[in-house]
Amino acid sequence: MANIKSAKKRIRQIERRSAVNRSRLTRMRTYVKQVEQAIAAGDPQAAQAAFNEAQPQMMRTAQKGLLRRNTASRKLSRLSKQIKNLSA
Repeated sequence: MANIKSAKKRIRQIERRSAVNRSRLTRMRTYVKQVEQAIAAGDPQAAQAAFNEAQPQMMRTAQKGLLRRNTASRKLSRLSKQIKNLSA
């Protein structure tokens, strides 16, 4: 346990930040799961609608530094490709 005042403050800040980051990651994963479920159900309209909601969430997560930009782009690209294959 920290004894120095500034170290105690950093611990409090990190706890708050971790809670926010955990919440953001969970929200992003939930949106991705909704897209994947729509794809699994074979419904291209529902999948596209879910994808349109998930895309800004994923990019925001990347912008906040919780996910690398290339990782977010790669995941979105793969989901988009799956949706496109549903329609074809």
